[in-house]
Amino acid sequence: MEENNVIISLQNCSRVFGKFTALDSFTLDIKKGEFVTLLGPSGCGKTTTLRLIAGFDKPTEGRILLNGVDITDLPPYKRPVNTVFQRYALFPHLNVYDNIAFGLKLKKVPVTVTKKNGTEVTKMKHLSAKEIYQKVSHALKIVDLEELENRDISTLSGGQQQRVAIARAIVNEPEILLLDEPLGALDLKLRKEMQLELKEMHQKLGITFIYVTHDQEEALTMSDTIVVMKAGEIQQVGTPTEIYNEPINAYVANFVGESNIYNATYTSKNRLRFLSHSFEVDTPGEVNEKVDVVIRPEDITTRKVSEDYEGDKLVGRVSNRVFKGTHFEYVVMVGKSEVVVQTNKQYSVDDLVTMDIASEDIRVMEKDITTNLYPEAWINKTNDVVISDHPFECDITQLLAGSHVDEDDYLIGPDGKKYDLNDADVIAEVSLGDVEIIEDETDDMLIGYVVDQVYKGDHYQVMIRTELDEDFILDTDYLYSEDDRVGIQIAKEKIKLTLKGDIERYEVED
Repeated sequence: MEENNVIISLQNCSRVFGKFTALDSFTLDIKKGEFVTLLGPSGCGKTTTLRLIAGFDKPTEGRILLNGVDITDLPPYKRPVNTVFQRYALFPHLNVYDNIAFGLKLKKVPVTVTKKNGTEVTKMKHLSAKEIYQKVSHALKIVDLEELENRDISTLSGGQQQRVAIARAIVNEPEILLLDEPLGALDLKLRKEMQLELKEMHQKLGITFIYVTHDQEEALTMSDTIVVMKAGEIQQVGTPTEIYNEPINAYVANFVGESNIYNATYTSKNRLRFLSHSFEVDTPGEVNEKVDVVIRPEDITTRKVSEDYEGDKLVGRVSNRVFKGTHFEYVVMVGKSEVVVQTNKQYSVDDLVTMDIASEDIRVMEKDITTNLYPEAWINKTNDVVISDHPFECDITQLLAGSHVDEDDYLIGPDGKKYDLNDADVIAEVSLGDVEIIEDETDDMLIGYVVDQVYKGDHYQVMIRTELDEDFILDTDYLYSEDDRVGIQIAKEKIKLTLKGDIERYEVED
């Protein structure tokens, strides 16, 4: 990306609140005049990013550049940035015109004045009433509210109030407009209308829009560039078409649009097996390589067949159907796995159908999560491994081949040497299938909250986050709700340990 076309650059920005990391080494360049959308679930760091750009907050680490100049410590009022919030914060005692003009009446601009002796000096002066009127009239025209300038705010609809908030922001002619879920309070029909109007406003103004939303339809409708975020990190940056058609991992595919996501294995260079069926793919791989595949529901071609069908196509049985207005959405069962299909064809529940998927419509992705890895774990005085400040029973003899633990909890090597592993730093590893959710939690159990889940065809991949911001990822057959409070349990024999450093440092002299 050319530097002279970048208006905002966030470079390795982190923002930590106590023990919670809202942003983690966040790096992003935004071009002049772009409509950029930060997309992700609640708590992923979208609004924190916006606050850093606006100057309402400062990064714990990293820096922010505006047109190549470091503005990390620049106060908000000195930045050419305005913000539109979900709650519009309009003044109820002022009419539409005065709400928009409020900032202009306080604003001072530099004016060059020639003194009697011929010298020129620069003074700061308020805008004239005529200048304010011209700017407000222009802003009203952009948001299509020219006829409502004398109306009381309380008499406006939600959509009209939102336009007033935008007009108040753009009247100051900012280089960047920040929009923090500004359509969240509107009903569905009005929200869709305002999506198109915002895109049109962006084209009229030609300034940079940075938009925050958790609604993937909004992001796809309005954006030039989408930044998909998760847990304070960027997952993928691209155009709406790239994000939708070429998701980089299962998280992006699941978050942006309807997706069928499955575990798959290469059986040859260009063939994958999933849903107990073999498919040709355009992305080559190694035999026995494990990957994730994504198939969009609209990319599956179906045909009804009789009960005695004996062909070689993928076959499933319709278990559910919903009419979506422009198409039907079906859930087709292949064994215990679900396949979501969108088509104009009409089927009945229990119909048997074949499903064709073109090779170019099977999107292959590296598995983004294969195990839980905890590089900051350590051993306590009772030989438990401590993860997220919680002790788990473990087998420390795996740290030294041929060793055992004596009655005093020392590790005894095969040569009789004694080791005290209290406070020893280790890396703990737990497979996704070995983390267990316990709904009937007890006082001695590690507690976490469900923050994310992805359906993988025949099971769910669930992410649980503890109060110390440690994530436990697991595979389960059960569906949980976001923010569900659960206990976490791991069997002693399922925790793999690797010692950091040389074990000799823990040797105890008799």
